[in-house]
Amino acid sequence: MMPFILAALLSAPEIFTFDAHVHVINRQFYHGGNIGDRVKDGQFDLPRARQGGLNALFFSLFVTEEYYPQHYETKQALRLVDLALQQIRENSQTIELALNGADIDRVVRSGKIAAVLDMEGSIDREGDLGVLRQFYNLGLRSYQLSAHNASNEYADSCCSPPQWHGLNDRGKALVGEMNRLGIVINVSHASDEAISQAIDASSDPIVATHHGLREFNDIPRNMPDWLLKKLAAKGGLIGFQIGNEFHNRKVFDWRTQHAGKPFWDTARVNPSNMSIEEIDKMVAPQFPMLGSNAPDNLKFTVDDWLQVTDRAIQLVGEDHVILGTDFDGGPTLPLPMHDISDLPLITAAMRRRGYSEERIRKIMGENLLRVFRQVTDKPRAAAYWTSRSNPR
Repeated sequence: MMPFILAALLSAPEIFTFDAHVHVINRQFYHGGNIGDRVKDGQFDLPRARQGGLNALFFSLFVTEEYYPQHYETKQALRLVDLALQQIRENSQTIELALNGADIDRVVRSGKIAAVLDMEGSIDREGDLGVLRQFYNLGLRSYQLSAHNASNEYADSCCSPPQWHGLNDRGKALVGEMNRLGIVINVSHASDEAISQAIDASSDPIVATHHGLREFNDIPRNMPDWLLKKLAAKGGLIGFQIGNEFHNRKVFDWRTQHAGKPFWDTARVNPSNMSIEEIDKMVAPQFPMLGSNAPDNLKFTVDDWLQVTDRAIQLVGEDHVILGTDFDGGPTLPLPMHDISDLPLITAAMRRRGYSEERIRKIMGENLLRVFRQVTDKPRAAAYWTSRSNPR
């Protein structure tokens, strides 16, 4: 590590760090192992998260598109939640489930990492409110609106042909129920129209947990300026994915050329009749999801990546920008980062850029905690479950 970076890290005050998107459990689901064990590859495990100063995270579980054609998505989501809760229990000295802001406060004070269950991909393609409520009861507190890069029966994705031109009535009902229960509405991967309509329909702020800005790379997975302004106007947040692909056109083009398709393309998802075990075997090799092996001379640095947060702050202010790295979800990391243990390189770069300590604290964790607290600390959600368990 370069001497000036090391000096900055050693002298820097501790910063509460809350990452809005980290892929955690898929590796263990497909290949075994434990999140508490340090591994030599990939970008995340609990020892490296502790080393990087992580205090809280959206503990993201990913149901890939391959499970949708046979309607296996709900079963797969349940299997992932089951393993996630099991591994959190097995590592209870290090990590603990958090259901609301008060839980995060308590867990972090105890010296542990607070885990917020977040689902990427679909728990149910039809948007059944009963299914949503049962996942809430299991601990889910953040849910992606679209079915990753594929559309579902209620919301359009960024990266598939539109079916509803945003949300249909079922999607708006889902938004309302998420508001009522206290589930963060995650709009990353949704289409511009779906995001815009979700902002209109929601009484709570909306969060784009791992996104990008289209003016840096004009791809549908990124957000245009007008939509970011609309998101922020109702208190929403945007988390910036840490990879080169979102904001470095050179690496995006290199990866697209070598893969033969953009990173979001799901057109080749196999819809044939397959058992869920066969799908497991087909999907397993992609985990952990790592970045490309693009040449270093094409990659940007952490300091370059901060140009994106600079622009967002220019557009909507520092109260609406958060961290959403997408570790183990496929990002080609900026130099000199290797994994989540390198999170302090971000705060060191922010200080070199002249960010105030207040701004750094907001971006690295306080903004997300504020909105998470606003969304989840709802007595009406608790009252719902009390009334269900004590029917008259």
